[in-house]
Amino acid sequence: MKLLGISGTIVGAKSAILVNEILNKVKKKDPDIHAELLDLKYYNIEFSDGRPIHDYNEDTQKIIRKVMAADFYIIGTPVFNGSIPAPLKNLFDLLPPAALRHKIMGFVAVGGTFQHYLMIENQLKPIAGYLRAFTTPSYVYAHNSHFNEKNEIMDADIQTRMNNLAEELIFMQRNLFKNAEQEAGTLLSATDAERMKTRVG
Repeated sequence: MKLLGISGTIVGAKSAILVNEILNKVKKKDPDIHAELLDLKYYNIEFSDGRPIHDYNEDTQKIIRKVMAADFYIIGTPVFNGSIPAPLKNLFDLLPPAALRHKIMGFVAVGGTFQHYLMIENQLKPIAGYLRAFTTPSYVYAHNSHFNEKNEIMDADIQTRMNNLAEELIFMQRNLFKNAEQEAGTLLSATDAERMKTRVG
């Protein structure tokens, strides 16, 4: 299983730090999960304008392939003017509508005020719902004061919440994957049984 962490901004470092912390916690809890960080600041992404995927530049195509190949996600963003930054919205717009269907997403965000923590509820979760993705019950909102001068996360409560979010991601992905396998096995067994009846009859 592949967990893709997405830092949805081309400026600043705190969002990527939050996402990477979650990825590291997931890897420690379940070494079988392959975790990778996709930091948008290191890519030359073109704006979505309705072109076929193969008509975008190499970086844009690479990002789309990475996102589509992942099994589940942890998405991080700063809060700009009470909303998500343009690069993250552009990423959602670039993806085929069904690319994230029935996949699991967790969210982390960082802002300069404590008042914007509901941005995840009001903006990111509705986008995930429109894309028919599943979201973790928990998310993490960090304030600039939760980081020290080296951009290290020093707040114990934030660390606990990140740990809980990592556990939810693993739990949901493992159970969804297991249930899908069981359903596929049940359908296969039912098909085999029907074939046997046909042969006997």
